Amino acid sequence: MRQIYTAFFLLFACVKSINAQTSPVSPKDTAKQLEPITVKAYLSEQPVLNVPASINVIGQPQLDVQPENSFIPVLNSQPGVRAEERSPGSYRLSIRGSLLRSPFGVRDVKIYFDEIPLTDAGGNTYLNAIDFNSIHNMEVLKGPDGSLFGANTGGVVLLSPVNHHADSSFLSLGLNGGSYGLIHENAALQERSGDYQLNLNQGYEDYTGYRQNTAMHRQYLQMVNSLTYNKNDQVRLLGFYSDLDYQTPGGLTLSQYETDPSEARPPAGPIPGSVEQKAGIYQKMLFGGVVNEYNFDDHWRNVLTVFGTYVDFANPFLTDYEQRYESTYGFRTYFEYKGNDHVNYKWRTDFGVEWQQTNSDINNYGNERGLRDTAQTLDKINTNQHFVFGRYVADISKRLHAEGALSLNFYDYEFKNLFPNDEAAFTNRDFTPQLMPRIALAYQITGTFVWRASVARGYSTPTTSEIRPTDHQINPNLEPQSGWNYETGFRLSNMDESLYLDGSVFYYHIVDAIVPRYNADGTEYYINAGGLNQPGAELYFTDWLIKERSTGFLRGLEFNESLTLDHFTFSNDYHDAAGNYAGNQITGVPDQVVITSLQFKLPQFFYFFISYNYTSRIPLNDASTAYAGAYNLVQAKAGWHHNFKDRGRLEVYVGADNLLNEKYSLGDDFNAIGGRYYNAAAPRNYYVGMSVFY
Repeated sequence: MRQIYTAFFLLFACVKSINAQTSPVSPKDTAKQLEPITVKAYLSEQPVLNVPASINVIGQPQLDVQPENSFIPVLNSQPGVRAEERSPGSYRLSIRGSLLRSPFGVRDVKIYFDEIPLTDAGGNTYLNAIDFNSIHNMEVLKGPDGSLFGANTGGVVLLSPVNHHADSSFLSLGLNGGSYGLIHENAALQERSGDYQLNLNQGYEDYTGYRQNTAMHRQYLQMVNSLTYNKNDQVRLLGFYSDLDYQTPGGLTLSQYETDPSEARPPAGPIPGSVEQKAGIYQKMLFGGVVNEYNFDDHWRNVLTVFGTYVDFANPFLTDYEQRYESTYGFRTYFEYKGNDHVNYKWRTDFGVEWQQTNSDINNYGNERGLRDTAQTLDKINTNQHFVFGRYVADISKRLHAEGALSLNFYDYEFKNLFPNDEAAFTNRDFTPQLMPRIALAYQITGTFVWRASVARGYSTPTTSEIRPTDHQINPNLEPQSGWNYETGFRLSNMDESLYLDGSVFYYHIVDAIVPRYNADGTEYYINAGGLNQPGAELYFTDWLIKERSTGFLRGLEFNESLTLDHFTFSNDYHDAAGNYAGNQITGVPDQVVITSLQFKLPQFFYFFISYNYTSRIPLNDASTAYAGAYNLVQAKAGWHHNFKDRGRLEVYVGADNLLNEKYSLGDDFNAIGGRYYNAAAPRNYYVGMSVFY
């Protein structure tokens, strides 16, 4: 590891040397003005520099240089974030935490699409439903942030479906293809007329995949319809429809992984294999809502959101066939009052409520080679989650920014079995309402250097998939997990924000951690296993070593560095029936992740982007007796674009992933029965594409 850090510092020294030897850039040489970095995460748009929280912003320029077929690379470019894709379309996501709780899907991270919760009342998020090209900005809030966003111990992600810097009408078309049968097409239309704006996005993706039984297919359509009225007020109608299906190959043992990592899980004793059972996911999702932002006067503002979701989900598995029908509806509203400004004191306050209900029909049948067979268990679970929140913000003497926020969270569910027990009434399970406070400070030491600190409580109720897991047994005794996060850090920027440095250290202690355990047939159930100790440090640095300009061979050179150092361990009380694992490294969490990237802007509108990812070894079970090896990933993308006189643009590009041809697993199965941990990622692969913008 020391050699790797040395290489990074030498690389940084080299590019700094290049910059030092380059003559100063005059204003007329600058080809592009950098957009200021702002965030909307805390209800009002503000510069990221003064926000007293660990937050990363992924804007359109960062999205543009990444592969367009998955959110995984761009999410993993941020410190403290780990996204995995066990097979194409099968996402997992954690923020400053472990994926131990999520054998599949996205849990314990609250995600919003514009102002609408994408996470349902049952705690599940279908992030894989969304096409990559339909999102134009992402804000990642790290650490628990339930004071404004409700129950979570992982963090919050905000997705923006509209590029707010594109303020004119346009039409764009894109097409790319590559190794293992990849085809991805997308189209976007923005029509702007006065105070009215229509955004339409369409996507189609088809992928055969590297392993057996990993084909993926997605069709996607998204709309955002907005009208600005009364100058500063706006109503938005937005939603999407997604039709996604992907095959699931299953985990391999070490010997199988080393012999042929491309094969799907073979039969084992009485349990058939993935190919034989046609294991996969078939997921249709309709999502939408209305958002109204209204300013009563210079002091009062209200945001009101009403939303609904319907999901049709089917999962032929090795041992059964699961079918779920999930409907969610709810609303979110908050008021903001901005006080009169004084010379040395400014303040505002927010208060609001979010409420949502998810009703789930969860049915399990026999799986006859991918076809639904006779009924095994039919259940209904209705989940209600709501919270009220308040926040006070003060800016004192133009240097000190102080925030205090608090939410009161309510959660309950009811369930009944329709088959085989034919229960007439629901059984209720209520949880004690919980307070989630957050206190944060930011002090502006200089105009571009800010120190920050915060204390926040995380609280996360069991999800529907944990209450009623794949063993078909409803567990009403599962308790929430909770914890306190303590954090301090700093941000540094230059005046034009071409250089930006963000560092933080934190300690997060979680109690009653919810984790899965497995039966001999591979079905799962969940327990409260004990505590987790999560100390860590993160660093993010970006600098335009050569600012974008219109002369010279290097028309721009950007350097990015992301560093994550964790020492996450099980607490003294962490256990299961097999033993006590106190002091062991938390399963699924690497100690070190280092990501370095360079973007070169060249004459004639050529560009080149290269990224290097080092991830240290990852424990695969709680006993720390099996590990996935460390890996080194190199990705690259090169392209050229041509601007037409009538404002149109053509772009062509080529890219490659895993240039070092590493053998690694991007999404292991933790604590798997029989040591079936490994889901091999693709070896070296390529793609080529083009887009037209008019």
